[in-house]
Amino acid sequence: METHIGQNIQIQDIEKYFSEDYLYFSDAVNPPKKSDREAGAIWNLLSLGPGSSVLELGCGYGRITNRLAQKGARVTGLDISPVLLKKAETDAAERNVDVEYVLGDIRSLPWREKFDAAILWYTTFGYFDEVDNERVLHEAATSLREGGRLLIDQLNRFALMRDKWPNYDIVQCKNDLRIDTIEYDALTDRRNSERIVVRNGSVRRTRLSVRHYGFSEYVRMLTTAGFEIVKAYGQEGREFTPDGPRLVVVAYK
Repeated sequence: METHIGQNIQIQDIEKYFSEDYLYFSDAVNPPKKSDREAGAIWNLLSLGPGSSVLELGCGYGRITNRLAQKGARVTGLDISPVLLKKAETDAAERNVDVEYVLGDIRSLPWREKFDAAILWYTTFGYFDEVDNERVLHEAATSLREGGRLLIDQLNRFALMRDKWPNYDIVQCKNDLRIDTIEYDALTDRRNSERIVVRNGSVRRTRLSVRHYGFSEYVRMLTTAGFEIVKAYGQEGREFTPDGPRLVVVAYK
């Protein structure tokens, strides 16, 4: 499988990947109890409280954003997918919470020193080339007030390198299937996936490439972006271990 890291190709891939098909299988992949637990972990990791202003970058269909709003945060969500944002707004209305949803690109944010905290949750960082990935961190830093915190959640690269590749993941919803073929390129540290969706008698293919970083790389990038302290955690805020499934980074401005 080829690695696609060119800016124009990758943004097209992202828009196609996060479509109505992504939404259709969402509850099977991230059931409500899991989302409740993750929102609670984020709340604690970022030391949030009622009235905290929070920006979720790559907020998708609002599964985390709306839950943080229910806890009392003042939340803004930004995403590139109109389909997912529409679902996020519908869910917010059903939960009776007020969330600002914005269609946009995480590489170019309209806010300056507005938020107490920002979130890149569930591997929403690493979609682009090296320059644009670091640009995302600079934009996030600029959107935060002094003392603000940035949280990044990503698969643990050490665990990825121990797996056997290719890897296959199959999700079934009713009579429909989502099949992922995943490769990890150790030379570029990119996880490249090709997705086949078999649904309603049609077959659709999408692809996505994500750059995965180690903690020392995060420290370098985040301090360059203007953060002073960078801490590492494991999945949902537990202690980080090399064989754990995820790396969670919290940076303090």
